[in-house]
Amino acid sequence: MVSEERIQEPYHLYTVKEKWVLVAIAGAAASIPMLTFNMYLPALGRIATDLEIGAEATNLTIMAYLMMQGVAPLFWGPLSDSFGRRSVYLATFSLYVTSCVVLSFSPTYAVLLFFRMAQAASIASSVSIGYSIIRDISTPPECDRFHCFFQGVRNGTLVLSPILGGLLSNWTDFRCLFVLLFALGTTVLVAIAFLLPETLRSIAGNGSVPLVNIHEPLVWKCKVFGKPAHTNEGLQPAARPITPRRKFLEPLYLFQNRVVLLSLIFNSIVFMIWMMMTVSTTTLFEKAFGLNGALVGLAFVPNFLGAIAGSALIGNLLDNDLRRAYSAYKHAHFLPSNTSLSRHSIPTDFALEHVRLRRVPIFITVLVTSLAFYGYTLAYSSLTSLGGWICIPLLLQFLIAATAHAICGVQQTLLSDLWPSDDSDAASAASNLARSVFAAIGVAVVEKIIECIRVGPTFLALGLVVMVLVPLPIVQWYFGESWRAARGANRGGAPTKGSRTTNV
Repeated sequence: MVSEERIQEPYHLYTVKEKWVLVAIAGAAASIPMLTFNMYLPALGRIATDLEIGAEATNLTIMAYLMMQGVAPLFWGPLSDSFGRRSVYLATFSLYVTSCVVLSFSPTYAVLLFFRMAQAASIASSVSIGYSIIRDISTPPECDRFHCFFQGVRNGTLVLSPILGGLLSNWTDFRCLFVLLFALGTTVLVAIAFLLPETLRSIAGNGSVPLVNIHEPLVWKCKVFGKPAHTNEGLQPAARPITPRRKFLEPLYLFQNRVVLLSLIFNSIVFMIWMMMTVSTTTLFEKAFGLNGALVGLAFVPNFLGAIAGSALIGNLLDNDLRRAYSAYKHAHFLPSNTSLSRHSIPTDFALEHVRLRRVPIFITVLVTSLAFYGYTLAYSSLTSLGGWICIPLLLQFLIAATAHAICGVQQTLLSDLWPSDDSDAASAASNLARSVFAAIGVAVVEKIIECIRVGPTFLALGLVVMVLVPLPIVQWYFGESWRAARGANRGGAPTKGSRTTNV
């Protein structure tokens, strides 16, 4: 009887309205990193002028930000699996608000550099924790709706943030950016403190376990609306789970795996090239077209729209490709139509790498071609002085962003396919670390490279770098399946050829 009751027990007891409140708070928290990074970009020229520093020095603040953005999730992720989502949110956003207060004064470059690092460290895991909250409270069908809303909030913020940053930097002191971020961060912190209960299932269960101390939102503590109806007072509050120390180092161990290493190198360098183009936009467009801060902010919009379009396009294409490949595999192996093939049970003879990588060549072709021409569209004053010429580099920015994010999406999806369950968080953290470190290095040197060899040859060289990397996905194409089979055999859990799970 007990086991039967547990089977019938709902995945989570919160009402749909309560879940939407939690997802909205998580979405607001996830929008803060977008605002913090992208509002800053149009203000780079203003910051250099106000603090009397060069473009390279302002880029170093971005480099430091990206470095911390890569390293911090190695700690916040495991801590959120032990202390809880709410506890980590409260700690990180308190640090974020504090850093915004200091940055709103920013008397020196050193203060700006150090507290930008503090900002990055504090909010680096806001997005991943938001996704964890959605997984905690929702079944797969609900997850899809919540993920769409969550990603929609982030996409909207991505487009609006440079416009807002450009307007503020053009008509106010750059420190006003941090005043606005302080107000937004404080609003999110208050919403978390008052409305967000702990959702970590090892602490809160399916919403029936009583929450105490820091895990309980203030609105429940104050008993404004009474105790939540879904709480079972007969249950004892759960003890905090202990996270093993190895959990903090798991992403680093994955770099020893050749499959991971190939994906991360290709993924990270493509992301680095896109970031180099993005960060150099302010300096290049101010010089080439004489744009003010407000117009520079608008100039980022095609780039970020391209990033959204590329990510959305590749997501749909990969889903369709996988469905067709599953259907063809079942037909070739005479499997019944109700056979379920999933990322958790991929047969060793299923050509997963071919399915995922088949569209990469066209994206590489468009990316390299766009990079080769992009720099030269900004290099000659005889061209940039023509009416409407600015549309050409903006169009190329759109194509570069779309194809770069499509390529990154392919590699990230392949990593998720290969590590669908126990190592998925570690794989995401490893990918984030690699991309952030490479992007930080690229941002630190892009101005110096442009100064040395000019803008046209710089981006032509970056296109050639992508060409040099082409052998990496080729190696994945030809050897990925055998490596996957060997890894599965070593772990003792690889599905055999033609293996399947049948839905009853």
